Amino acid sequence: MKNRLIKRRERIKQRVRSKIVRRSEHPRISVYRSNSHIYAQVIDDFKMQTLAAASDAKLGSEKMNRIEKARTVGRELAEIMKKKHIKQAVFDRGCYPYKGRVKVLAEAVREAGVTI
Repeated sequence: MKNRLIKRRERIKQRVRSKIVRRSEHPRISVYRSNSHIYAQVIDDFKMQTLAAASDAKLGSEKMNRIEKARTVGRELAEIMKKKHIKQAVFDRGCYPYKGRVKVLAEAVREAGVTI
């Protein structure tokens, strides 16, 4: 059962990522979500480099719920992107549905001034 779910997630992730990488010249914002944390990276697929990264594991033990942490990570990632002069990116949700913490992170990046 567990192996089937892992394979299904990999299939979804590959399907989403193939559409993104094939059609875009911009770096992609990749999201990983666990039960308690959320991580985001800006990746240049042509150079095979990570350009920026942010996570809520660096926030410490602040009293925030998971949605607020995702919003903070999105803002932090956008600030790093601005410092590196990255104004436009493509959002890669991975195998996660575009709702909840993933959606809040994407909206926080947009609100901070990065075009997705």
